Amino acid sequence: MSSTPVSATPASDEPTAGGKPLDPRRRAVDALMRLAAIRPWDAIELPDIAAEAGLSLAELRNLFPSKLAMLGGVTRIVDEAVLAESGDDLAGEPIRERLFDLVMRRLDAMAPYKAGLRRIAPVIRRDPLALAALNKGAVNSWRYMLASAGIPTEDALGNLRVQGAVLLMARVCEVWLEDDEPELSRTMARLDGELKTAGRIMGRVEDVHRLTAPLRGLARAFCSGRPVRARRRERAETMRSGDEPQDYVPAI
Repeated sequence: MSSTPVSATPASDEPTAGGKPLDPRRRAVDALMRLAAIRPWDAIELPDIAAEAGLSLAELRNLFPSKLAMLGGVTRIVDEAVLAESGDDLAGEPIRERLFDLVMRRLDAMAPYKAGLRRIAPVIRRDPLALAALNKGAVNSWRYMLASAGIPTEDALGNLRVQGAVLLMARVCEVWLEDDEPELSRTMARLDGELKTAGRIMGRVEDVHRLTAPLRGLARAFCSGRPVRARRRERAETMRSGDEPQDYVPAI
């Protein structure tokens, strides 16, 4: 496979963004995604990516351990873009509106990589190990996304909210990758439907969580104490010694 760069910029030229040298990690990720837009995923070799990014293979190795890790770098780039734009303008809005805005801003940040992601997605879906690795990165990403929208992530239901957001984003992306309309009407319709479903599910989960709170408290109290047999043995030994146990209250 030829390692000739596909971009118009010669590999020897230092890529820039706004007059500043582009971060080497960003160069590697961008190079991978440019190649992914025109080549099958399995046909992209590490030397191809290095050449396209204007890096040596040794430099690329110091940046990323694998091609999959470079793909995960797209998530970090999108995170930085979305978090940089986060503000308090939606602080008083319902959670559903805040999530709608978050997802749409992520899709806007992902737009430069859409052609590559469209070709990569079917390959990754057939690879359970790759899916598991990318899901881990997505969970870390959405923990920050939800936090930026003022949605709790560290309470008892936090992990469920985060994983639910990851699944919601994945289902919306299935439509977005094939939606070439400028208005993204199909994508927004899918997002609206997924948010309604997620709201119903989380509402039921939160109801069950509230209803079972007394039982969980009882279980914690029981499990945090000494074993039942140990308490009975202490009580029996105290009675044999002729002393009443300290917690014994005579009947009145």
